[in-house]
Amino acid sequence: MNTMLSAPLAAAVAAIEPAGAQYATEAQQRLDSLTKPLGSLGRLEPMAAQIYSIFAGRIPLPLQRGAYVFAADHGVTDEGVSAYPRAVTAQMVINFLQGGAAINVLARLHRAELTVVDVGVDADFDEAPGLVRAKVRRGSRNMSREAAMTEDELAAAMEAGLDRARSASEKGQHLVAVGEMGIGNTTAASAIAAVLTGQSLDVVTGRGTGLDTAGRNRKIEVLERTLRLHFGAAARTPEPAEILRSVGGLEIAAMTGFILGAAAARIAVVCDGFISTSAAAVACALQPHTRDYLFAGHCSEEPGHRVLLDHIGIKPILHLDMRLGEGTGAVLAMPLIESSVRLFSEMATFSSAGVSEKSE
Repeated sequence: MNTMLSAPLAAAVAAIEPAGAQYATEAQQRLDSLTKPLGSLGRLEPMAAQIYSIFAGRIPLPLQRGAYVFAADHGVTDEGVSAYPRAVTAQMVINFLQGGAAINVLARLHRAELTVVDVGVDADFDEAPGLVRAKVRRGSRNMSREAAMTEDELAAAMEAGLDRARSASEKGQHLVAVGEMGIGNTTAASAIAAVLTGQSLDVVTGRGTGLDTAGRNRKIEVLERTLRLHFGAAARTPEPAEILRSVGGLEIAAMTGFILGAAAARIAVVCDGFISTSAAAVACALQPHTRDYLFAGHCSEEPGHRVLLDHIGIKPILHLDMRLGEGTGAVLAMPLIESSVRLFSEMATFSSAGVSEKSE
């Protein structure tokens, strides 16, 4: 039961269908007929098969790419859980809009149209190309003292993401990267990971933007207090939307709505690091078929990221020791995904090339 979802979000969840096992079978038959030893393209083969399944056997080429960065502040930064001040969120959004951040460089290089969504930054921005104003409030509430969002705020943030997914579909985008910016958001992601997976806070909590050992210990103490406040020793598992409302962030809620909307529109989604994967985990908890549309761009250095990837059941494409966020790892993986599709679509088969197959 997803009793906290608004009508548009419930409709999106209901619209998500399995990608289709029959397409996976067809894709494997095609892969096995290509002029190469069986399985010799390694991880590229299941990537191509997944894209084939997402698009119901009709892969659109070239894959039109988009990158979406959702930005918001977090009230829990008042507890000293980040090595950087809250003002950095707004400063980095300005950097995005001026084209100077890592995500700008990679989005330009890899042909991904960049959209920055202000869903909860504690600042106001001038109009700028690529900026979407969808501010719900100026940062989430301090989750260690009260719920991060009200039900109405949760719905508004998730619907902001759903709107971006609709826009991506209208633009004809086939492959989208989802990333974020928000000082304090590894704290929210750690809380989500602990509640969803049942792993301890010590296992899922890392150093974020560079906390020392004392800072990480303080972060864990704040998280312990937060989980006691909202969930106590409850015997039941909280609803996914309740977890998100209580300990999430506005940008995490928006990414959850975006991922659900993209899956409903049969768009392939490349998650970035720990924070975007926490949103993906909530989306999968709301609708397990969402997993069929997800790729993991990379495996972050944040320890909770691997826990969430294992929980969802998806393998990271890259291992680069990154922990930047912004969607950078997701965009870096896009050329590999498209390479897999090009090989799948353009390689000759043994039959068409007149090449002898393996002897029995």
